[in-house]
Amino acid sequence: MKFRLFFLSFALMISACHTKPKTDVSKTPATIREAVANTDYRSEANRARDQYRHPAETLTFFGLKPEMTVIEITPGRGWYMEILAPLISGKGKYIAALPVPESDYLKKANEHVHSWLQKHPHLKVETATFAPPADLVPEASADMVLTFRNVHNWMVKDKAQDAFKAFYRALKPGGILGVVEHRAKPGSKADPQKTGYMTEDEVIKLATKAGFKLDAKSEINANPKDTKDHPSGVWTLPPTLRLGDKDRAKYLAIGESDRMTLRFIKPAAN
Repeated sequence: MKFRLFFLSFALMISACHTKPKTDVSKTPATIREAVANTDYRSEANRARDQYRHPAETLTFFGLKPEMTVIEITPGRGWYMEILAPLISGKGKYIAALPVPESDYLKKANEHVHSWLQKHPHLKVETATFAPPADLVPEASADMVLTFRNVHNWMVKDKAQDAFKAFYRALKPGGILGVVEHRAKPGSKADPQKTGYMTEDEVIKLATKAGFKLDAKSEINANPKDTKDHPSGVWTLPPTLRLGDKDRAKYLAIGESDRMTLRFIKPAAN
């Protein structure tokens, strides 16, 4: 019996080293807390999503520091940009890597980013073009690359592996890649185009094949209410609510999708 208890305790300890629990926001650096709470840069609609996206805990888990050079890949309509640009602008550098506008959605998203930047010209922000396999920035010039809920889109276009290789080239040795993505059930064959979900194993495989080492996982953005079998995939859930008023209360009660939160490291040169 004692042996079984010891073995169980040991197994739990090993698991805890690999998967981080939800971060205590009280331990988040004040600079990150202030950036998340700042109403001068963040819209009310975006702040309302904090309960699902846990930005303070997520950025703390990734190890973000204000003096870093940080690239955000495909910032969309700027949800994280409103936090990152003011947070990093003073001591570091924020680079918004904008995709080639191949659709009206991407065109409007890019226009929104440029419009927001024009309203805040005092912020030290640069833009780059995200068009894998092309380089984002000069090789080994960034401390951190971040991407939020984008990997499934690259899978549809067969650009995911090229994207991760571009991230690897952009980062300095020891640099960090932070990934948040809609999480499919382990071992499932979810179609990213139809559902928006991917398994953790798929994302980890893409990163490690590009040269990264998985440093840690976190359950910060987990949502056990998400059954992952919705009629319109992740877009059934908020904020998209693709089905409109049909079962709206049901999907609002679920909240946003269950998400993996992964931190990778570019190994330091020998």
